[in-house]
Amino acid sequence: MLHIAPELCYIDRFEALENLDYITADLESPLAKVKMDIHDIPFDENTFDVIFCNHVLEHVDDDLKALSEMKRVLKPGGWAILQVPFFSPLPEVTKEDPSITDPKEREKVFGQDDHVRLYGLDYANRLRSSGLEIIEDEYVNELDPQNIDRYALPKGEIIYKAVKSSS
Repeated sequence: MLHIAPELCYIDRFEALENLDYITADLESPLAKVKMDIHDIPFDENTFDVIFCNHVLEHVDDDLKALSEMKRVLKPGGWAILQVPFFSPLPEVTKEDPSITDPKEREKVFGQDDHVRLYGLDYANRLRSSGLEIIEDEYVNELDPQNIDRYALPKGEIIYKAVKSSS
């Protein structure tokens, strides 16, 4: 499993799993075992069964290139979880403008000062453009509302699972 931009809350849990070869990677994070640029992942084709990539794509210069790299290093039948933040109201089409470099303007346009795009309703189709099969899982909506509140789960959040074809 490749965990891109690893979150501290997951690292010990994943490392404790004896049946999991777990690699953390990031451009800058001291939590990462491997320093890498997601635009040029330093692993061979068909290396990973799973990629876990939360809240990264909105920060990178070329998300489509990053998706291409993730597809390349996934094994056939492998899958990735690719979550990004969504800000209401959700635009129809993802907004990006590389000429916006001022952090205050980025925050105003993209929702955060270090974001380079604001994803819209086209997110799943944007992911599909990489050639990965996209499954939109609305699991949270199937849970008891008390558990959603108890665990502070984001109501209505879709989990985006990208699967590399086995053929």
